Amino acid sequence: MEEASETTPRYRRVILKLSGESLCRPGERGISMEEVGVIASQIVQAHALGCQIGVVVGGGNILRGAQFTSTSGSKIEEATAHYMGMLATVINAMALQAGLESLGCNTRVMSAIKMDGVCEQFIRRRAIRHMEKGRIVVLAAGTGSPFVTTDTAAAQRALELGADIVLKATRVDGVYSEDPEKNPHAVLYRELDYETVIGQNLRVMDGTAISQCREHGMPVLVFNFKKDGNIVKAVSGGRVGTRIVARVEGGSFPKT
Repeated sequence: MEEASETTPRYRRVILKLSGESLCRPGERGISMEEVGVIASQIVQAHALGCQIGVVVGGGNILRGAQFTSTSGSKIEEATAHYMGMLATVINAMALQAGLESLGCNTRVMSAIKMDGVCEQFIRRRAIRHMEKGRIVVLAAGTGSPFVTTDTAAAQRALELGADIVLKATRVDGVYSEDPEKNPHAVLYRELDYETVIGQNLRVMDGTAISQCREHGMPVLVFNFKKDGNIVKAVSGGRVGTRIVARVEGGSFPKT
């Protein structure tokens, strides 16, 4: 992947996918406004380059729908549990909005589930207009439908909003051949193609999200958001993380 200046964005518009766990301290749950402030600062720096940014946020730091479907005793229907998870993403989106606005950045939260007293409803053309006006759009409630992950929501929103790439923020440096915590010799791939990710069952995003990106040629960049400046590098086209594209020339996947 070619190097690029970190003073100008390589991508005109991006969708940044954040897990709910990115908003809390490692090993904890809930929301840490200190952690929110750190990631908000990185997003604002990337936005200041001129890149239009939409953020899809998960809700796993508050709850996951699956946790209510495998307990003994009284059970919650699976679809209901998924809706509860969607509401958790709205809470996270509001916290992220507060962090962004505390840094002077104009922000809009748009939810796939209508809740007028809290935030705007997601409307594609309105979301695009917000970004064109220089606002960061935080996209909550997934797709608004149960049985769909927020990874798939990120892929869907990227396609709907005409984004150039999906930026998948994680706590590791990219996609490895094996778990680097278990095997210190695991290889970090700089580029992969969709077929390799699916064929080797590399857990980058859920299968539906990767398949959707492959079908429409939407590239994905998996990178470590915990390293300061990596979001700026990601939108600038710098050497960071693992880029997943339609085809890797030569079929080789170089390590760092």
